[in-house]
Amino acid sequence: MTPELIALALAGLLQVAQLMILSIPANMELSSRWTAGTRDTPPPNELSTFTARLKRAFENHFEGLILFTIAVVVVTLGGQSTLFTALCAFTYLGARILYVPAYAYGWTPWRSVIWTVGFFATVAMLIAALI
Repeated sequence: MTPELIALALAGLLQVAQLMILSIPANMELSSRWTAGTRDTPPPNELSTFTARLKRAFENHFEGLILFTIAVVVVTLGGQSTLFTALCAFTYLGARILYVPAYAYGWTPWRSVIWTVGFFATVAMLIAALI
């Protein structure tokens, strides 16, 4: 397995961890009756600021994970795995790990800086695969 695929697998597990971290306070705040129900009605109350931030960080990871997955597939199937692309993949993963507390605790402007590092690491992987 290439280092990029390992980073992708770990990024998938990070997504699972984020869901678990989000689910506990969300269930407490919205009630498990509502979260386990049909959700046909609006939630009984709003999420706290912290839990809402965890939710947005979780949703943001889906967006980043799509582009990162494309980069990993292109690098791997194209036979372009190098030390550079492996470093980019683990830079993305590290940025996504740091992004969760940065978003949850409102670290401005660091949240955006961390996001940018992960984004450009992914873009660099795509460019490296083409040259």
